[in-house]
Amino acid sequence: MSSALIRQDLVPIGTGYLVLMGVLALGLWLQRRSPADSPERSSQRQRSRAGDSQGGPDGPVPARSWLAFGKRVGGTALGGYLVLMAIVVLYYYGVAKVGSDFLESAVTGCALLLGLCLPLYAAASWLSVRRRRNR
Repeated sequence: MSSALIRQDLVPIGTGYLVLMGVLALGLWLQRRSPADSPERSSQRQRSRAGDSQGGPDGPVPARSWLAFGKRVGGTALGGYLVLMAIVVLYYYGVAKVGSDFLESAVTGCALLLGLCLPLYAAASWLSVRRRRNR
């Protein structure tokens, strides 16, 4: 393989892959950490032991307040946007040799997509939580 191919293709794709897999591993680690690490999970476990029908082997108790739900949906959306922007910036500086308008367009375009998709994502998440509670 020529050094230009490695420098222009293999390194940026490998770096983007490692960044994405690192973020996914961090998310999995945060989701699976022990209940002692999280005060929210320990209180959920106590409610489950007390006979609350929402807890059990199906998973943690869904958030009961709109604030907690908003934090969860907003955190997911913001985290996804930041990962996407990290990959776009790495692509811009590592691969693409285009004008400076590329970054501005990527930031504003992705923010617009996030703004358009966030209400749909929030509604789907709310329906999922509601269905889980009714089971």
